[in-house]
Amino acid sequence: MEEQSAFEEFDVKSNFVRRRSLLPVWIKIFIWLFFFTGVVGAFILAFGFFMKNTELSLYGLETTEPYSLTGILISFLFVFKGIASYGLWFEEDWGIKVAKIDAILGFIICGIVMIVLPFFTKHFMLRFELAVLIPYFLKLQKIEKNWTRI
Repeated sequence: MEEQSAFEEFDVKSNFVRRRSLLPVWIKIFIWLFFFTGVVGAFILAFGFFMKNTELSLYGLETTEPYSLTGILISFLFVFKGIASYGLWFEEDWGIKVAKIDAILGFIICGIVMIVLPFFTKHFMLRFELAVLIPYFLKLQKIEKNWTRI
């Protein structure tokens, strides 16, 4: 009869694979960028009252007022991107799901800015964020099965 150790869960297995190794370099670069923007978004939400004429822009949404509806939305999106980055970098079980939700939110907001807003502003915008969001989402779809298996 083999006795099990109480510390068995801390043993490093010889075939151990990190979830982080599933991520390509370009996603790792964006993870660090969005760590930074997540901190900035939290800072803006906390101290935006003292910050006048702060230019915020994401997915075609722009404002200079941190506590306007658009400013709060942009700040929350920055914080959400920071949370998704945290989940991916620290290999959390929920990391891929939150990152996919982040990409879908990006699609939706870019779509609204490109399709709906021109009817109100008479100003058409082509959002190039989609050129990064599409491969990002597809790569997350591709590695999701392996992510959950590890």
